Amino acid sequence: MKHLLAIVMLCYSTSLMAQSKLLSDKDMEWVNTIKEHVSINGYAHAGYAYSDANGKTKSDFNLKRTLLWAKVKVTDRLTALFMHDFNSEVQEYWADYRVTNNDALHVKFGQFKNSLSIENPLSPVYLELVDVCSQSVTCYSGCYDPLYGLNYGRDIGLEIYGNLFDNHIRYELEVMNGQGINTRDGNSDKDVIARVEYKPIKELRLVVSGQKGRGHAVGTAAWNPDIKEGDNYRRDRITAGFEWKSGQYAPGPHKEARPISIRAEYLAGKDGKVDSQGAYATTTVPVYKGIDIVGSIDYFDRNTDMDYRQTQATTGVQYWFYKKCRLQLQYTRTWSEYQKDYNWLQAQLQLAF
Repeated sequence: MKHLLAIVMLCYSTSLMAQSKLLSDKDMEWVNTIKEHVSINGYAHAGYAYSDANGKTKSDFNLKRTLLWAKVKVTDRLTALFMHDFNSEVQEYWADYRVTNNDALHVKFGQFKNSLSIENPLSPVYLELVDVCSQSVTCYSGCYDPLYGLNYGRDIGLEIYGNLFDNHIRYELEVMNGQGINTRDGNSDKDVIARVEYKPIKELRLVVSGQKGRGHAVGTAAWNPDIKEGDNYRRDRITAGFEWKSGQYAPGPHKEARPISIRAEYLAGKDGKVDSQGAYATTTVPVYKGIDIVGSIDYFDRNTDMDYRQTQATTGVQYWFYKKCRLQLQYTRTWSEYQKDYNWLQAQLQLAF
């Protein structure tokens, strides 16, 4: 973290010195090289939430994420990134090497988001829901799975990926610990994740992905009573879905006002002897000058042999007021088999650069 802050301060101070003409031409050449090779980005999510889950009302202001990352272009083939969440911990650190002259083969090593599902690899900056991902993606990625722990959809491992046939096909193959972020593997088995994306036209992409592995339980789950903490267990996943975007942005000065979009996906998994499945569909429709209407329906069954089904319907509005910055307001109704039905109202401010 100290090194990252030092880079930020260095870029800022050298910029001021350059403006004051305190640097020589040779020094300016060095400064320009840094500017060409290092980029700093970040975003923050802060908001308000009200819910009446389990018959108890709860409301609070929250600061969910405060991320800052530095991306370094070491050469025209080698790129590295370091990402930290000030609300949590180090999220990503990886190096990416382009093997071929074109974009057909890359090798990536480190800690990064895994490729399972359409939603997990996407940044919360562009996802439509305040709650970010669907229930099934959230559980399968380790954001709400007591067996897997809290892992933010990321893991440590090696990835081979590339784009083929004029970018109509993208493939990704990963070998990962299966234990999550900033953690040594709990067993000697590795998770294998594969993903193929096909774009028949530029507005449409079809995506299938799968995961084969053995997890090492860091806790217990009521919907999977046979797995105890410390057990190694079968953990498999499969997904299939599509995303369509009109390619036309809403009227207004900012291209980040989203085009019309529809994303839908089916997901299924097996943890030990327990089967689970889910599906979601999310749409965004621009209406006027950076204002979008958002809607989503989301179903997830944590154990197909028990009453652990839950359905959520979300509707809301978002306003992109400056580039990657927006205001979001959303209402969610949840129908659940294992707890009382409840309501959820969320507002969020996104500031990003």
